[in-house]
Amino acid sequence: MPGLQKGAVCVKTSGRNSGKKVVVLEFDRKSGFAVVEGPMAKKKRCNIMHLFPTGKVVNVPAGADKKKLAELIKGAQPGSE
Repeated sequence: MPGLQKGAVCVKTSGRNSGKKVVVLEFDRKSGFAVVEGPMAKKKRCNIMHLFPTGKVVNVPAGADKKKLAELIKGAQPGSE
């Protein structure tokens, strides 16, 4: 899935958190799953088919909390693919 990488800002398209913005923390193309977390979404493993990339990429520091993720998403710049 082009546009999906570590730090990518995405919108969940299914499940309890559908419509909420999340950031990809870990990504494994081979298994088809990514670990995502957002200001209004728990840190969970998610099928990449349930994510819609917004085209923005952020640099997520290790141990970032929900408040930090909200700030990163708000100030996200379009990434170059």
